[in-house]
Amino acid sequence: MVLDTATLRAAFGLMALVLVVLFYFSAYRVTRSPYSAWWCVALLFFLAGSGCFLLDGTPHQVWANPVGNTLLVHGGVAVWAGARSLRTVRPPKWAFTAIPVLTLVASALDHPATNVWSGGPVFLSAMSLTIGLASRELWRLEPGYSRVRIPMAVAAGGLSVFYFLRCVALLVEGQDGALFTTVFGSAVTTLVTMVLLVVVSFSMAALSTEQQTRALRVVASRDDLTGLLNRKAFIELAAEQLADRTITGGSGALILADLDHFKTVNDTYGHAAGDLALQAFAEACLATVRSTDLTGRYGGEEFVILVPGASAERAEIIAEEISRRLAGTETAHGMDMPTASYGISTYDGGTSDVDDLIAAADAALYRAKSLGRNRAARSDRLY
Repeated sequence: MVLDTATLRAAFGLMALVLVVLFYFSAYRVTRSPYSAWWCVALLFFLAGSGCFLLDGTPHQVWANPVGNTLLVHGGVAVWAGARSLRTVRPPKWAFTAIPVLTLVASALDHPATNVWSGGPVFLSAMSLTIGLASRELWRLEPGYSRVRIPMAVAAGGLSVFYFLRCVALLVEGQDGALFTTVFGSAVTTLVTMVLLVVVSFSMAALSTEQQTRALRVVASRDDLTGLLNRKAFIELAAEQLADRTITGGSGALILADLDHFKTVNDTYGHAAGDLALQAFAEACLATVRSTDLTGRYGGEEFVILVPGASAERAEIIAEEISRRLAGTETAHGMDMPTASYGISTYDGGTSDVDDLIAAADAALYRAKSLGRNRAARSDRLY
């Protein structure tokens, strides 16, 4: 017995409802991760869109068909948004308006009362685009992410190609063509999507858990005020980099910075102003160094930067640029940003001891302070 399209759509809707309930209680309630939230939203859109298509062949088809197409496209956008959340990147706002609205308009203008494939090419293109973008986001995840990302990216990419081929077949031979009906028809697509949703949903749970774990790890490794690495996390990550001789040949520089007369800022303008100065210095550091460099708050008004591959001269240039950016920070009530002094130590494969480098930089920093502050001084030791 061959199941008709209406029966498959009803089964798809029931399955989507079960997945929403299961995923909500087993993943979202446990992890509260943005990824699991987006996936729940996507399943709800798929459920609602599938429900609208059950009204095909009735007087309600005139509105249900365009709305169903739009809801399914919203589901595709939610899948893309969820994939972006794994990289802590927000989804573009236009995606939730431009793509669905274009789908709705195309469907509404294509005789939806009599045409069950109203706006079909636009709808299929939108589904291919959004799911394809989700696949791209999964591929862009860092290699250290769960291995689940690879089969999920492949599955999403395959589904995107499938929707693209459906669109081509619809344009070439129309909705009554033999190829389109047999290979790319609604019944086949519903069945394929059902299987993929079941398989992918369990993979989604694994990624949701990992996203929560990573978020907790970031919170534990970051300084609350500046957002930089805290002292413990910096030392651990710096030790890993120093032990890995493949990183820029095992050479580089460490910069220890201290804000000059910081106590005066607190005493004159208050602790809120002092916090602002610390945040401004952190922002100046992040705007100057590379994303691959390590930047941390070492304690109080002290900061530490590890720059693999940098020479002492390069480290001095970095320090000068940080000070320039700090001095250019806009402040209220006539407050002047404090200056900063820097101690620089360098290494060339001779040590993997972060404490040695920090001690050498600290001695150089003390010398910079004694020479009048607001300058950088180099350590005379090479590790």
